[in-house]
Amino acid sequence: MKILQVIHGYPMRYNAGSEVYTQTLSHGLAQHHEVHVFTREENAFAPDYTLREEFDADQPQIKLHIINLPNYKDRYRHTIVDQRFTELLDSLKPDVVHIGHLNHLSTSLVKQAAQHQIPIVYTLHDYWLMCPRGQFMQMFPEEPHNLWAACEGQADRKCAEHCYARYFSGAEAEYEQDVNYWTDWVARRMAHVREMVDLVDVFIAPARYLHNRYRDDFGLPESKLRYLDYGFDVSRLQGRKRLSGEPFTFGYIGTHIPAKGIHQLIQAFGKVNGDAKLRIWGRARGQETDALRTLAQVLPADKAAHIEWRSEYRNQEIVQDVFNHVDAIVVPSVWVENSPLVIHEALQARVPVITANAGGMGEYVHHQVNGLCFEHRNLDDMAVQMQVFVDDPALAQRLGQHGYAQSKDGNIPDLASHVQDIEAIYHKVLQHD
Repeated sequence: MKILQVIHGYPMRYNAGSEVYTQTLSHGLAQHHEVHVFTREENAFAPDYTLREEFDADQPQIKLHIINLPNYKDRYRHTIVDQRFTELLDSLKPDVVHIGHLNHLSTSLVKQAAQHQIPIVYTLHDYWLMCPRGQFMQMFPEEPHNLWAACEGQADRKCAEHCYARYFSGAEAEYEQDVNYWTDWVARRMAHVREMVDLVDVFIAPARYLHNRYRDDFGLPESKLRYLDYGFDVSRLQGRKRLSGEPFTFGYIGTHIPAKGIHQLIQAFGKVNGDAKLRIWGRARGQETDALRTLAQVLPADKAAHIEWRSEYRNQEIVQDVFNHVDAIVVPSVWVENSPLVIHEALQARVPVITANAGGMGEYVHHQVNGLCFEHRNLDDMAVQMQVFVDDPALAQRLGQHGYAQSKDGNIPDLASHVQDIEAIYHKVLQHD
């Protein structure tokens, strides 16, 4: 088959979960198929909508078609992006289009593929289709001190007031005028998304929680939904050897943004008693990382001195660069994640995970089975669970050996079997075409 993957970023330029998964899947598919990727970059020194080509650094048979969007990324529709995508469809004539994310691209890419009568598969990585901001968290909550407050569900005016207020004029006399404008904008966005959703042939949800939420809260028909967890190149997750002679060490892997709850992890670590260390991996993000470092510096001296900041790693070296240097991984996200890659990778390497009892985090980490769960958004409870491992390192080792709770052998889904499942989905939508 000739397969066109669509994703809003691609490693190493963008290295979050959906981007990493798309690259991993592309690598697996490229063993037997011709794989292309339509993705974006933000080069402020080049014109918007410039399209260029390059190849995957690890598998050069995968061609990347990269559109430049430094100035218009907050739009949900881009006529010129649609045009570039249509030109690519005309030249490639792919058998199937597999969408990973449309944020920063254009929602109407779906329409272009449908008009070409190309089957469309869409992997759901977050809530972006039913939440304009993607994570059901409010940027401007009613209680200003409730950082990134949880949102109970999408509503047009609520979206305008609590997430799009940053675009308001700021003049009190114009408040209702601004609210009305952005309420209408959100309504038009949601109506358009639903039109595009109707054109998708199959949605893949990598967590049962996400599957059920899209079915129950957004109304996606069960017939279009398929639960399928992510697949992994397990060969790069073998051979973990914990370095000896160190205190119990917690690890964090991820971006330095509020949604990931890294600020709460730092605060929770400050409450842990005894000899312990916290190592934080990830690409520095300017003032956000500086603020986190400042937050760490105000902890008690013995805790501040035991927080280490480590640079971003290549996914292929996660065992050598990360898992060999930790006793447990903490996933402290304040948004309800669906199926974090880091949880799977840690479990495969037989590293226990501490995370929240919500969404896909609680779905894949079972308390006192393969890790520990704390009450979501409760940093005090997070600290309690971290303390359990510091007090009983042997428990951490025992729980870590359990691995993936959804399989008998503790192993996560491997890439080869995952590719077969994806191929079966492709063949099914092609037969319906």
